[in-house]
Amino acid sequence: MFEKIEIFDKRYSELNRKLYEPSVAADPEAYRKIMKEIKSIEEIVLTYRDYKTALQTEQESLEILEGGDSELRELAQMELDDAKEKIDELSEQLKILLLPKDPNDDRNVIVEIRGGAGGEESALFSAVLFRMYTMYAEKRGYRVEVVNVNETELGGYKEISFMIEGDGAYSRFKYESGVHRVQRVPETESQGRVHTSTTTVAVLPEAEDVELEIDPKDLKIDTFRSSGAGGQHINKTSSAIRVTHIPTGTVVECQDERSQYKNKDKALKVLKSRLLKEKQDKQASEIAADRKSQVGTGDRSERIRTYNYPQGRLTDHRIGLTLYKLEDILNGNLDEVIDALVTADRAEKLKESMEQQ
Repeated sequence: MFEKIEIFDKRYSELNRKLYEPSVAADPEAYRKIMKEIKSIEEIVLTYRDYKTALQTEQESLEILEGGDSELRELAQMELDDAKEKIDELSEQLKILLLPKDPNDDRNVIVEIRGGAGGEESALFSAVLFRMYTMYAEKRGYRVEVVNVNETELGGYKEISFMIEGDGAYSRFKYESGVHRVQRVPETESQGRVHTSTTTVAVLPEAEDVELEIDPKDLKIDTFRSSGAGGQHINKTSSAIRVTHIPTGTVVECQDERSQYKNKDKALKVLKSRLLKEKQDKQASEIAADRKSQVGTGDRSERIRTYNYPQGRLTDHRIGLTLYKLEDILNGNLDEVIDALVTADRAEKLKESMEQQ
């Protein structure tokens, strides 16, 4: 393990020296690539350096305990105890940091929310989830851009697709894929009875152009008039775009922008991301070593979470997490839930890597 980290350490020093070379400073693209690589190994290297410092402190403390006076030995014993605790802690951190990283983690994401069982109530809860994700994204400094929306008369969403742009967006949102169940008294219910409805969320890493080439001959592109709110312009102009990928039958619509060109660009991004996700899922299922962790990050049919309004309770069924702070979470404070999922995912991967050794 430490031989591998030593390589990272040397590379980290080398990259930091390169940043000051005139040729790199004059080339924004080269500078960006170096900074990206530095960031990818920085936490490992700095944790390793702290680990080595703790080892040195341990060694120095042991030497003092062997030959120092009583007062020095007492201080040395305290430093030794602290160093040992730090060594154990940093060693565990390094094991986690060296786990294989999801190559999609740093990407932007496309989130698709669709109403499921429950009709209008399901569509209304889709709007609640969209608000929650939007508020969470804003708290983390991400940018949200709607791609397509199909609204209901009561303000719910039969379907809404949106992009979230920001460093590490996929690493946070990937755990949201699956079926979200809500238990509450619907706005449409006159008797005050609690109903159960479901909404489906799909999270796709944004595809890069180099990963997936689509033959223009395989695309059917139609224009149509946008529907829904937006004033006179949106209903008079055929600016909405529907892109059909003929070989797979995948259909993507975008009507959020007034410009045909912008809608087409967004629709193609979503199409590429869907096709890339299908390709990655197929590859993962064919490789036994890539079996899913217990946390789960991609099965759209998996019921992952329940939002119980009468009890103010959120339960994530994958890790058995229950929190009685539903309103706070729905206001975009999702970090406690996602951090717990990240921790459980890492623990499962660490267990798998130890079993394979």
